[in-house]
Amino acid sequence: MIEKLPAINATLNGLSFLLLCTGFVLIKQGKWRAHGMTMAVALVSSALFLVGYLVHKVYYPDIRITTRFPNLSTTWRYFYWFVILIPHLILAVAMLPFIGKGLYHAYKREWAKHRAVNRYTIWIWLYVSLTGVLIYYLLYHLFPRLNGQ
Repeated sequence: MIEKLPAINATLNGLSFLLLCTGFVLIKQGKWRAHGMTMAVALVSSALFLVGYLVHKVYYPDIRITTRFPNLSTTWRYFYWFVILIPHLILAVAMLPFIGKGLYHAYKREWAKHRAVNRYTIWIWLYVSLTGVLIYYLLYHLFPRLNGQ
């Protein structure tokens, strides 16, 4: 089961991305209740991803790109690290308190504060979800024989 976690995690990330987009459209249409339910499911999907990711890292902790992509040029390695992976990881950690703060303001029905926090959080969350799927694709499909599993 552990070896299936990357595919499950990518699916959860992709689902989160779609739900976030749907929630964004719903709020722009003034469908507050549907927006709230959609965002709650996006939060659950992302939380399940996080649990699956952490469990997988316990069993497969090696993420060295030289092991994963030994024939990749230095330029592409830097692109992967500095354009995709590092921003993804930093933003994934940095967005957590903002998601919590936005959720808190929604719970308290402090809509102006909720809107102010999530005006930026949504874009970070979308980026993290989408790049999470991209990272999975790179590690497990574009270079499948090199993924160390």
